[in-house]
Amino acid sequence: MAIRVLHVATGNVGRIALSQLIEDPRFDLAGLVVSNPGKIGRDAGELAGLDVVTGVQATGDLEAALAARPECTVYCALGEIRLTKALGDIRTILASGSNVVASSPVPLIYPWGVLPDGMIDPVEDACRAGGTSLFVTGVDPGWANDLLPFAIASTCQRVERVRCLEIADYASYDGSPVILDFMGFGRPVGELPKMFRPGMLAASWGVSLRMLARGFGFELDEITEWFEQEPAPEAFDVAAGHIPAGGVAAVRFQIRGVVGGKEVLVIDHTNRLRGDLRPDWPQPAQDGGSYRVEIDGEPSYRVDVCPSSARGDHNYSAIASGAGRIVNAIPDVVAAPPGLRTPLDLPFNTARGVFATTLPR
Repeated sequence: MAIRVLHVATGNVGRIALSQLIEDPRFDLAGLVVSNPGKIGRDAGELAGLDVVTGVQATGDLEAALAARPECTVYCALGEIRLTKALGDIRTILASGSNVVASSPVPLIYPWGVLPDGMIDPVEDACRAGGTSLFVTGVDPGWANDLLPFAIASTCQRVERVRCLEIADYASYDGSPVILDFMGFGRPVGELPKMFRPGMLAASWGVSLRMLARGFGFELDEITEWFEQEPAPEAFDVAAGHIPAGGVAAVRFQIRGVVGGKEVLVIDHTNRLRGDLRPDWPQPAQDGGSYRVEIDGEPSYRVDVCPSSARGDHNYSAIASGAGRIVNAIPDVVAAPPGLRTPLDLPFNTARGVFATTLPR
């Protein structure tokens, strides 16, 4: 029997996740919640960009939508710049009796050692009250920092260092709150956005480093941060907005997990708005962007992952991979014991049912 699912938000991630919920026979869309007043009353199929009428109309009232008693809620609302509100939404949903799979808030991927207990305990209390479980994931932080390195390292006799890289041109990514506000593209070099304030990189990506360490069976002594900004040589426009001459047009940053004074786990991002900027920084394995896992050990590896999609470019396909990871986890999250779940708790394979031969066409 199809799992009844409520969906929240139709932004870059939410729109793609919603399309899968509509098209995938494993799920029955029971409701849709949006924050944009202009979307209220519109059909879910239209908001997902599909040529179908679902009969499910968008509402702005989360609690009213939960009255439909969904077994699971797919939560894709922005969390980077509205953490308190997002945490409140998550608690409301969990306490209502609906499990949650989500793309945000990112710290909930693995919050221990990152968020204070005063922010974690209320989420776990809501899980107990509703008899529900929560799973938050994405791309990076997400599957590129957990599934990939664990799978590859499982073939090694010895591992000395794991390095996970995202190398991407963000020019076609239209998420201006993330690109311009959170990451600070377009601002003067040296004017630090929220992402580069002390401790923020470690909070955002430390979730993956601490989870990797736990999965490998050790604890980190510390997490360190490093970043660099590159100015635009002249003004130009991207999907998220205008980049003035001298404004930040490329960034590189690293979050490093340290044991015994040695960097053993590293997340390394190179994000450009033009491909010609800083050619000395890491280059993608395909035009636009790719992900890479480098393992120093025996044997050693360099594995490049190049997402692509018939529906969009490298940015679309990367977002689609994160949305797919969330939606495909629904059956296992519904079946999981109550509580906050991570990739270390769920079955390694959450892809059951996605193969084309198992779906009616």
